Amino acid sequence: MSTFILSCGGTGGHLSPGIALAQELIERGHTCCLLISQKEVDSRLMQGYPELEYMRMPGVAFSTKPWKFLKFLYCQIKALFLAFRILMMRRPHAIIGFGGFVTPAMILAGWICRCPRALHEANRIPGKAIRVLSFFANRIYLPEGIGLKSLLPQQIRHYGFPVRKEIKKMSKSYARKKLNVSGKVLLVLGGSQGSMCLNEWVLKHFEILARHGINIYCVTGLKMGAHGNYEHKDDNGHMRRAIFVPFVDNMSYVLNAADLVVARAGAGSIAEFIHTRTPSILIPYPYAADNHQQANASFLERCGGALVVSQKNIDTLLKEVLDCIFNDALLHKMQDNLSSIDRLNARVVISNDLEALSKAHAKRSHGS
Repeated sequence: MSTFILSCGGTGGHLSPGIALAQELIERGHTCCLLISQKEVDSRLMQGYPELEYMRMPGVAFSTKPWKFLKFLYCQIKALFLAFRILMMRRPHAIIGFGGFVTPAMILAGWICRCPRALHEANRIPGKAIRVLSFFANRIYLPEGIGLKSLLPQQIRHYGFPVRKEIKKMSKSYARKKLNVSGKVLLVLGGSQGSMCLNEWVLKHFEILARHGINIYCVTGLKMGAHGNYEHKDDNGHMRRAIFVPFVDNMSYVLNAADLVVARAGAGSIAEFIHTRTPSILIPYPYAADNHQQANASFLERCGGALVVSQKNIDTLLKEVLDCIFNDALLHKMQDNLSSIDRLNARVVISNDLEALSKAHAKRSHGS
């Protein structure tokens, strides 16, 4: 069996596909080690996977500001030395990086040591790390319809986003029983980083939504606002609740329990909405690098699986929610559209390709 290094920390959008691939590869008998960042969100997410081995890598986000750039450069040099140590200790058969500041050192070290290297880009506009590191990679996994001019066609695979094995479609009644919720349920997600904008929107509009009979489950993000439960009666005298939690370990239950989700447009969140057939209203983060969340959201809207509201028009969000959440025909149509684009199990096909990549390299090495 083979050993794989998965460099996947920094945000939930980088880490969750790494976890998904590790789950699949370990099921096949391989050994995996995940390289994560030192951020709290990475550590918190890994708490739900005690069976997975991981190491923390030094690193901070890239910045053009001189003092922040110097800190970034220092951390990358430190991470490069650590990457060489990991390669010497683990002797992996392949490395896969998922972008962000955790990935460059390991991919460069792998290139120098001639270890097979793959990259995974989740967003519909490839990030800086993937664009630069693509010159050092044997394989690039991209979303359907996305390309990089610098790459040969044989280097590219359009395999999509690997979703963790526990994120799956289940009956709404079963999920709601697990969460002890009933009636119309609106899920509000700010992504792994949280969204103060969306948290404040819920607090401002909860009473109006409750009067219409809507319960809210709001995942605020770590250190991003109020936690606990709020209650208000609807127009028929029934109690409705707004539940605020900083983090969710049972995301599959939460997604399947919801009639509608209001969320940022990270690639990981969108992949999970598709996989669980959860209709959404997306509010792209306007300051995301290269405006990639807008590209992600626009794609899902064109496919008929979501509506998009820009943050500058968030005052229209209440009307959109009320119009959508009670329109069962629209919700069912969106679910059908989500089903039609969920054609490929990325976790399986990427694992297949990584196995083939490592075997081909081993064959060439033995032959030389």
